[in-house]
Amino acid sequence: MQTVRTVSFPDPQLLADLSPLPAGLKGVVWDMKSDPEEGTPKEIDGVILPYIDASGVLGSLAQVEDLKFVQTQSTGYDGVIEAAGPAAGVANASGVHAAATAELAVGLILAKLRGIDQAVRDQQYGLWRPERRQSLADRRVLLVGVGGIGHEIVRRLEPFEVTVTRVGSAARTDEHGHVHAPTDLTALATTHDILVTVLPLSEQTHHLIGEQVLAALPDGALVVNVGRGPVVDTAALTKEVLSGRLQCALDVVDPEPLPQDHPLWSTPNALITPHVGGNASAFQPRILKLLRQQLEALAAGQTPVNLVQRGPF
Repeated sequence: MQTVRTVSFPDPQLLADLSPLPAGLKGVVWDMKSDPEEGTPKEIDGVILPYIDASGVLGSLAQVEDLKFVQTQSTGYDGVIEAAGPAAGVANASGVHAAATAELAVGLILAKLRGIDQAVRDQQYGLWRPERRQSLADRRVLLVGVGGIGHEIVRRLEPFEVTVTRVGSAARTDEHGHVHAPTDLTALATTHDILVTVLPLSEQTHHLIGEQVLAALPDGALVVNVGRGPVVDTAALTKEVLSGRLQCALDVVDPEPLPQDHPLWSTPNALITPHVGGNASAFQPRILKLLRQQLEALAAGQTPVNLVQRGPF
């Protein structure tokens, strides 16, 4: 039996890219800021959230009286389950952003270790300042997060002759070796040069990288965050970075964006990109492939993939 019949799309281009829809499904355009282009939210039972600033429109899900399914276009789903309610299935875009986010993580590491960010600043003034800096080769990387993106980061780091230690939600052994528990983080931090976090945000991960873990890192260590900003305690990180003891390369921050007068903007020990980890050319073909798969499943009355809350499925 078909569960979802009318699906909303956040913009007309996405609906056009996925048309024609599978038989039995109707598509309407709804940006979740105003009324749908056709009908009302009451007639919708499946919602595809916008990719950018989805958190700002989650409150509109309350207008959908018989909400059965919500699809994010991001890997993270902060606040979506709460906004959708327990009766709706919620799916994320796990896998869609893995390649692009892993690329950025490695790019941030290389840029900060090799001083590329400083070279860009120097170029504005015609300064030629050669300096011996750290290579990525021989570094010890502490990777916090072993999902799809974490796996792709490891794959991309392997040719660089690094040692990678992985930390997941619980201690275990998988096909790639040992995964440490979060309780091991502080002890592990003492022997690693680079800490990379790619964790989603939850009660368990909020400020997981806090004062204690940061203080345990060796002098000169690099903290990279391509997951969610609040996983890292911004105040504690800022203190360590401004002191000159640690460096950071951040694609996500807390709050986001950082206020213009925040000291991390102006310190040379910080490299900041504006949450663009998954926002690359690899995103479009991958999100369309996933959405087609999800729509076909919905039309056939089958269970969609990537469910983080099952709802009616």
